[in-house]
Amino acid sequence: MRIYTNNDRFMVWQVKQLLDEHKIPCFIKNEFASGAMGELSPLDCQPEVWLNDASWQARAETLIEQMQEHTAIEWVCSGCGETNGGNFEVCWQCGQETHVDQ
Repeated sequence: MRIYTNNDRFMVWQVKQLLDEHKIPCFIKNEFASGAMGELSPLDCQPEVWLNDASWQARAETLIEQMQEHTAIEWVCSGCGETNGGNFEVCWQCGQETHVDQ
């Protein structure tokens, strides 16, 4: 069962890694299908995360929702003052490993 899709392969891999970390069996489908776009419908070329077992759906949806909420929150580096996206755990400007939530 498909649980997540995004045009950004990086985001698809983040979701896959998140589910793997929580021992939720899943796989990526259409990872390299973008090269077939034109021959295939664009909707058939989007990378997708699929669950091996639908019984994990509720837990997977909750984790994905929490991840999306977390990555939407920007933070300001206490070292250099740079604003960073919520998906960064270290400052992209100076490399400081901690952050202060706004």
